[in-house]
Amino acid sequence: MTQLADPSASGGFARILVGVDFSASSQAALTLARIRFAGAQLCLAHVTDARVTATPDLMGGVTPALPDPALLNTLEHADAGRLQSLMQGGEEVELLVGDPVTGLLDAAARWGADLIVVGTHAQGALEHFFLGSTAEKIVARSPVPVLTVRAERR
Repeated sequence: MTQLADPSASGGFARILVGVDFSASSQAALTLARIRFAGAQLCLAHVTDARVTATPDLMGGVTPALPDPALLNTLEHADAGRLQSLMQGGEEVELLVGDPVTGLLDAAARWGADLIVVGTHAQGALEHFFLGSTAEKIVARSPVPVLTVRAERR
């Protein structure tokens, strides 16, 4: 039987979904969630990115390409092992495949999260202009509060 967390002991949040992408900022977000919201139930969620990619073509352009199913399976298996190694007692994990933004938001809704915690990465101006930030998109689309965490620069 899962015990319900005491919201008063965790800043008013009982169920916190932590987005994990194995980066330094994601590790900082997980560490902060464990310390700051010690009384909350945590779910570590990772999305293996399976969006359409592009490969160079013979004419000098790019052609959309779907990921190789065998490669995707290998990535999922490796990601599952890494996610399990991060999990601590009482925490839940969810491994998804697809678009990271949609995957994390859907996981948060299904699980009933009342807070999402994600790391944020420094990007170059051009990359940010064309792709935007996953964290920004989650903040913009989430119906529940989102806490973004940046890892310390070394």
